[in-house]
Amino acid sequence: MPKGRLEAFSDGVIAIIITIMVLELKAPDQPDLAAMRALIPAFLSYVLSFVYVGIYWNNHHHLFQVVKHVNGSTLWANLHLLFWLSLFPFATAWIGENHFAALPVAFYGVVLLLAAVAYFTLTRTLVFYHGEDSTLARALGRDLKGKLSLLIYAAAIPLAFANSRLACALYVLVAVLWLLPDRRIEKAMST
Repeated sequence: MPKGRLEAFSDGVIAIIITIMVLELKAPDQPDLAAMRALIPAFLSYVLSFVYVGIYWNNHHHLFQVVKHVNGSTLWANLHLLFWLSLFPFATAWIGENHFAALPVAFYGVVLLLAAVAYFTLTRTLVFYHGEDSTLARALGRDLKGKLSLLIYAAAIPLAFANSRLACALYVLVAVLWLLPDRRIEKAMST
């Protein structure tokens, strides 16, 4: 079946996720900088989550540039990814409102980990459907960055209970890894 509806639906869900996250930012009651300072944790959690949602949207877009068509398994794998992404607003609000306390930071890591697992599942589902010799399979290669991300998330989750700031630093590290341009798909499409 054509991939257009899946892409349009995913784009819409991701847009709603970003909208919900920004609506969680509440304006201060007082018109001064001291009142703004109290919002710093919520704003920082929003920025990190916005970057993550942007990374997923960007990679999803690139992924579907080499996908020719989808099947029922692809639709379910994509919904699995969207489910975990839809928890970003809740996890973002929880860590922001609780000033990066251990349990909310660990929960945020669980959401990041399971979103990454869902994205990996989506890519494997697409490779299985399109074949191991497809442009998509060549583009993804061994996906070392994806596997490294999973390991970092898995390490950061228990670390959150010992040092939540260090766990957050690991989450930022993974985001930075993915912000660096990944040219695998563009390279595979040009060959």
